[in-house]
Amino acid sequence: MRAVRFHEYGGIDVLRVEEVARPVPGPGQLLVEVRAAGVQPGEVMIREGARHGRWPATFPSGQGSDVAGVVAETGPEVRGFALGDEVLGFTHDRASHAEFVVVDDVNVVTRPQGLSWDVAGSLYVAGTTAYACVFAVDPGPDDTVVVSGAAGGVGSLAVQLARRRGATVIGLASERNHAWLKDRGVLPVEYGQGAAERIRQAAGGSVDAFVDTFGDGYVELAVELGVRPERINTIRDWQAAAKVGARTYGEGSAACAVVVGELARLAARGELEVPIARTYPLERVRDAFRELERGHTHGKIVLRP
Repeated sequence: MRAVRFHEYGGIDVLRVEEVARPVPGPGQLLVEVRAAGVQPGEVMIREGARHGRWPATFPSGQGSDVAGVVAETGPEVRGFALGDEVLGFTHDRASHAEFVVVDDVNVVTRPQGLSWDVAGSLYVAGTTAYACVFAVDPGPDDTVVVSGAAGGVGSLAVQLARRRGATVIGLASERNHAWLKDRGVLPVEYGQGAAERIRQAAGGSVDAFVDTFGDGYVELAVELGVRPERINTIRDWQAAAKVGARTYGEGSAACAVVVGELARLAARGELEVPIARTYPLERVRDAFRELERGHTHGKIVLRP
């Protein structure tokens, strides 16, 4: 089978699509023929070695956590799934950017009717991260919440989940994404110099919570806006969070099939939109990451084996 591999830390050019042995499922595991698998900013940091202390790679390394596909084989003691079932979920083995991947049966759910393969295959990391971010700051109907990177893969879901809880949501994004945010009941604000004043004007008062999906000074901005540290959550700037006492809830805080299933059902019913920026065939994995690393992508980039 074909799978993405890299044999050393480095830039996009270290990524290869290679022929490797098809994995065999063990007890409680499924072999899934992959139909779609999202790409993540965290995979860039792992591949570059920027997170070696936290997420070290062993070589040759695969990549990919999100997965959606069809059950091609079952191992012993599998519960609740059979050959031909359509599923979505995740693997912690950096292996879903491939034609086939082995997953634990407790890490997948049945694909709801009406949910596209592209959305199903890009829901886990962005969805559970957004879910954890919103849970961490606990917005309610009387709260005003700011989300940085509000049109990105995580931010676009976080603004919707915060709105579902009744909060007033201010989304920091480039002007080209403001119409999308407005259509979802979010108050769009241009990021960059002067953002603090623009946020205050949009809020018409104080800001109660801040979800940072981008890093680069947004924890400090939240403090400047008067947000209490326990209601600031960042998924990028752990150093700033430690300095002020902010939270760092992310994917790992909600990494379970129960959350994935809840998000999938919302998306299938049209109650949660998962924007898909673009899809690429597996052999164009370098192009997929080239687009991702340019930044400012609205929604998810997906690989299709």
